[in-house]
Amino acid sequence: MRGLETAMTRRAAVGFFTLALGLFLSSSPAAAQQAGKVARIGYLALPSGPSEATDAFLQGLREHGYVVGQNIAIEYRWAEGKVDRLPDLAADLVRLKVDIIVAVATPVIQAAKDATRTIPIVMAAAGDPIATGLVASLARPGGNITGLTLLSTELAGKRLQLIKELVPGATRVAVLASGATAATQLLFREMQAAAGVVGVQLQLLALQGPDEFDGAFAAMKRERAGALIVQVSPLSFEHRKVIADLAAKHRLAAMYEVRSFVDEGGLVSYGPSLREMFRRAAAYVDKILKGAKPADLPVEQPTKFEFVINLRTAKALGLTLPQSLLIRADEVIQ
Repeated sequence: MRGLETAMTRRAAVGFFTLALGLFLSSSPAAAQQAGKVARIGYLALPSGPSEATDAFLQGLREHGYVVGQNIAIEYRWAEGKVDRLPDLAADLVRLKVDIIVAVATPVIQAAKDATRTIPIVMAAAGDPIATGLVASLARPGGNITGLTLLSTELAGKRLQLIKELVPGATRVAVLASGATAATQLLFREMQAAAGVVGVQLQLLALQGPDEFDGAFAAMKRERAGALIVQVSPLSFEHRKVIADLAAKHRLAAMYEVRSFVDEGGLVSYGPSLREMFRRAAAYVDKILKGAKPADLPVEQPTKFEFVINLRTAKALGLTLPQSLLIRADEVIQ
């Protein structure tokens, strides 16, 4: 009799433990996904559609166990290069009550911030998030925004040195930038500091739209710029093929901040890996879905840099690149 009572007590205890464990697991985000909950991600960007950066983000999601259509859904909103469309697109994602908004580039992040102070926002490739007021600091961003910044001002001097190696006779370097943004101003200050050391003068051309490209290159020709550095921005990235073609047309050796320009025919790039940054953005999505608060997740600066040379473009420009430069490249496009 006593044995029967003991067995019943043991079964009751096991049953209680199983029930408690089930309640605990069902309350966790991971268990909720296993139980069939599909997380909804809003993806807000200025371009007209997906790019290799978008592919890298999806790859990062897969690495963290997310499969679109199974345990995650993505609501894409493309502004087609029109900044004035961003507020409505951001508001649309808020109305859909997405779990997270992934926002690509500073004006996009600002639009998302204006639309919501509660839905977590993951920055993918922001400019200077502190100067633009998107976050309080990189270590403790505060609010509902975190993610990654392209900010790597220490590379400004290195790019000028590389330009001098590419075109030793260049004494004037044009800088094609995007408007009068905080990131543009910071970039130019850093380049000005390095220009004297390298021995070049800078010509800043801050543009608002693609209709200014032809005038900008005409101005470079008038001022006899010997080389060009192109700042990555929503404007330049969307029109990277046009810029690369104009540089080739005007026979200007051009340095870009990310390799996507070189893939489109640009001469050389040195800077952060966009693919790596967008892949890392998926890690922020994963942490937030598992309960982390954006305010407590430090903003990441670039950790992987790449130096890419397009040898076909160099030959078309009549440039003979020194072997020392080719050896240092992470990739040479033949």
